[in-house]
Formats: sequence, C-alpha cells, structure tokens
Amino acid sequence: MVNTKVTLSGIELDNPIIPASGTFGFGYEFAELYDINCLGTFSFKGTTKDPRFGNPTPRIAETASGMLNAVGLQNPGVEKVISEELPKLKKCFHKPVMANVSGFAVDDYVYTVERLSDESQIGWFEVNISCPNVHGGGMSFGTTPEAAAEVTRAVRRVTTKPIYIKLSPNVADIASIAKACEAEGADGISLINTLLGMRIDLKTRKPVIANKTGGFSGPAIKPVAVRMVYQVFDAVKIPIIGMGGVSTAEDVIEFMLAGATAVQVGAANLIDPFASRDIINELPRVMEKYGINNLTDIIGGAH
Repeated sequence: MVNTKVTLSGIELDNPIIPASGTFGFGYEFAELYDINCLGTFSFKGTTKDPRFGNPTPRIAETASGMLNAVGLQNPGVEKVISEELPKLKKCFHKPVMANVSGFAVDDYVYTVERLSDESQIGWFEVNISCPNVHGGGMSFGTTPEAAAEVTRAVRRVTTKPIYIKLSPNVADIASIAKACEAEGADGISLINTLLGMRIDLKTRKPVIANKTGGFSGPAIKPVAVRMVYQVFDAVKIPIIGMGGVSTAEDVIEFMLAGATAVQVGAANLIDPFASRDIINELPRVMEKYGINNLTDIIGGAH
C-alpha cells in the first residue's frame, strides 16, 4: 500500500493535489460534482481588500496546448468572502483551506491577510505577488527581490499562519526572489504563476483579449515550471508548491522530483472539472509503476 501523504508547514495532507486559485472558485461549486474532501486542500479564488469586477471581456482565449486569461482578480472582496463564501465552503469541505490573497499596495495585502487570519478554516496563506493581468499591483511586486521581500515582511507581521509567496515566471532570476522571500519569513514558495502571452485575431488584426495580454497557462508551460521549481529547490530550504501545466499523475511525480512538496492543478480544472479528483485516483497506480512507496521520499529526488 503506497503512502500519498505529504506535510505542508506542519499540516498533513492526504495527498499533494491542490486545485489552483482561480480555477476552483470557493470550492462549493465543485462540491456539487464530487466530494472535494478527497483533495489535499485547495487554494480559493484570489481575494482582494475591495470587490473587483475584473477586466473587460473578452478575457479568455484558447491557444495551442493552453489558454490565455485576463480575468483580473474578479472577486467579492474580503468582507464578503468572510461573511458569505467561507460559511458555504465550511458545509462541504472539512479540511484546512489555502487563502489566496492579492493587492495593489502593500497595505492591501496586510489588510486582507489580517482580516482572514482569524478564520479557523484557513490553514495557509498564498500571497499572490505575480498576477500579470492587473494594473498598478499584482506582478509588479514579484519582479524584484526587494519588492517581494517588502510584501513578505509586511504580511509576516500580521499573521502566525504559514505564508506561501506565489512567484511570477516573468523574471530573469526566480531563485533570488525566492531567497528574498525566505529571508523575510516566508514559510514556503508557490510557483509558477502564468507566463505573459498574447493572441491576435487575423480578421480584426487586433488582440483577441480586451486587456491585450493575458496569463498563459496549460500543458505548454510545464517545462518552464519544472525548471523553475528545480532552481528554487536549490536556492531555499522552505517547501515549494509546484504548478504549471499539471494534468496527470505523472506530472505530479515530475514536479516532486524537481523539488515540490505539493502540486497545484490549474487550467486542467477548467477543461475537465473532475481533473483533480482523477489525478488523485490515478496517483497510487503511477507510484507503484515507478516503485515509489512514500511520496515524501522523492521530493527533490532529481537533484
């Protein structure tokens, strides 16, 4: 019997599979389709201080082996997440959940984390300093070690819960940014967020997405994500949550060998709402195929 359990900052997960923020809502939508308690956990929809309608449409476009999105952090704001979304989630998900937070200034991150910190169901914070689809914030905090350190330091002061900093791949040196976050008290690193991409409509001769550019995700970005997880594993001593193009149990094993302790599933959930469940069901068979008895034994095994 294989052991799929892993531990993230002192919290044990039944398996390393985590649906990624923005692809799983607040969980209860998927709970109508299957028992989401089979998940390790999930990262809920990116939450900001104030409500956001998001970017104008069209804001999604298909690409070969992936998709572009420029949703722009549409969410009801932290107060409604606390009063409406979390109570609904509690009825169908009985494990700690990961709270994904974003902002447009350091104070925004601090406010949102502080407001959510007392919520008993939140096990970890995933601090998104890497969203490429908003102006005046988001990715701008994740492109230099100094800015990433500033957000990490500020958030660290207002919560005792584990904080995982979600990093952008749209940088020259991902390892230096991860090290800066670790130095300021981050408990872990999540990577990668989407790559910056664009599509142009040949008939209109204009960008397909109203925002012009969007976040590129899906199977095509997996080699970039695996490479960056590998590099960050060598640079830090804190756990890594790997993501980027994950759609099979084999992908999960590959990310863990690169250095991930847990693995997020993103765009695959939008293609098939049962994707995360099916990967969990397939994982023991794939572990047996490759002679893996305990998943924790392979973390960083490719180094």
